[in-house]
Amino acid sequence: MDLINAAFRKAEGYIIDRDRVDIEVVQSLLAKGQFLVAEEESVLAGCVYLELRVERAYLGLLSVDPARQKAGIGSMLMSEAELRCAQGGCRFMDLKTIDLREDNRAFYKRRGYVETGTEPFASELTTKLSCHFVNMSKSLP
Repeated sequence: MDLINAAFRKAEGYIIDRDRVDIEVVQSLLAKGQFLVAEEESVLAGCVYLELRVERAYLGLLSVDPARQKAGIGSMLMSEAELRCAQGGCRFMDLKTIDLREDNRAFYKRRGYVETGTEPFASELTTKLSCHFVNMSKSLP
């Protein structure tokens, strides 16, 4: 939880003025899916949430410790998530990112994701700037 909030605070602090998740959110997610974690020297370095939904998987909350960003941990987590979902029978991976996060969209596009639509930002989160979600998807091998 601390890792996710630290990563999102660094990346989205100019958009959202609160923690991204709390214990209730994490418990709710764990009831439907799982988190993959990456460790470096026995320290939590990153995580990503996965939810398998028959032929489609949902990926969210990709988070890397701010001190360890730009070291390939996010890409490694994405590769492992895609592999596990494909092995679990999913044919597509879906995710959503905030439209203002052009760096995120570029990262996902480099990994083969394409934009598939938009949706309003979560109503329970107050934002500093007007924004919406961009839905992205990728075919899995």
